[in-house]
Amino acid sequence: MPYSPLLVKPFRDELVTTGVKELLTPQDVDAQIKQSGNTVVFVNSVCSCAADIGRPSLSKAMEDATKKPDRVVSVFAGQDLEATARFRSYITDIPPSSPSIAFFKDQKLVYFIPKNRIENGTVEALASDLVNAMNEHF
Repeated sequence: MPYSPLLVKPFRDELVTTGVKELLTPQDVDAQIKQSGNTVVFVNSVCSCAADIGRPSLSKAMEDATKKPDRVVSVFAGQDLEATARFRSYITDIPPSSPSIAFFKDQKLVYFIPKNRIENGTVEALASDLVNAMNEHF
């Protein structure tokens, strides 16, 4: 059963206000991942590591980066169940992890940050990691 939309609204809004596009359906996921170019996918979550480190780090990285992706999108684990499942079908060799951050270049996964690297870090360290990954892969 998905989380209440009222519960997750502030967590969604935090990303949307920074320009992140929400992917609400499997078709939304396919349309974004199958495009050429660079895509960052943030797997959003209600957990404290998403709130304290994940979302703020993504926002900071997007402000600081000189090389930016063509698209920054999100799926919400625990809310948009079908969209999240479709996203995870693109990374079948990686166990489910939320929050997490995936980088795709021309439809191929090139970099992945699982929950344990988010929850055990700091905003500054994760943002720096994201900027470095963008510089390397994009």
